[in-house]
Amino acid sequence: MGRYDGRVVIVTGAGSGIGRATALRLAQEGASVACLDVVDDANKATATEASALGSDSRALHCDVSDEHAVSAVIGTVTAELGRPWLLCNIAGIGRFAHTHEMSLADWARIIAVNLTGTFLMTRACIPLLLETGGSIVNIASVAGIKGQPYSAAYSASKGGVALFTRALAVEYALQGLRANALAPGGIDTAITGSFEFPEGASMALMSRIMPYRSMGRPEDCAALIAFLGSDEARYISGAIIPVDAAVTA
Repeated sequence: MGRYDGRVVIVTGAGSGIGRATALRLAQEGASVACLDVVDDANKATATEASALGSDSRALHCDVSDEHAVSAVIGTVTAELGRPWLLCNIAGIGRFAHTHEMSLADWARIIAVNLTGTFLMTRACIPLLLETGGSIVNIASVAGIKGQPYSAAYSASKGGVALFTRALAVEYALQGLRANALAPGGIDTAITGSFEFPEGASMALMSRIMPYRSMGRPEDCAALIAFLGSDEARYISGAIIPVDAAVTA
């Protein structure tokens, strides 16, 4: 018996990186997985691979920063798979920039996807998770718990996710809804590769966030997500857990 047999999970950002690894890990453990992403081809590939593991999976297009899109996709998930037992808010974007050179549009988009998207997905799922006795796992970042240069928007969004997670854990503690977050750092994903250093970036400052050894893998995060969402973690809520090989230690 898998830890997720007969249970429905929602994974945002499922087309790549930590989202893809999480969708596949949960499918392997018996979950029916709703894979959400805006990159349709990659998302469909994840859902197809999850189905090959025996999971009843769906690839669903969703921009998590769009309130109406979120409402519609949760309705589809519930109709086609059932009420969710676990919500994994993993979709995220970011870039390095000198703060005085960052446009308002770039700032707003990063906040919209990383923080507002996490809120919208959570708000839509809370009534269903309360019915199923489920939980929420969010993706924060080491940038949300430690100063990171050239990352003001990204850090603000991920710091918001961390405190949003703790606020949820307290607010719904008496109702049995758990909320936890990972704070990854140095994970080898497409989003990490898209962070190009701005012109004139200081390598001395960047050393604050560099891993002490090789980069981590998305599967390292997926394993922890699978644990936090399971019954084995029933007494863990409000935790922000670094996955960074001691960078924030």
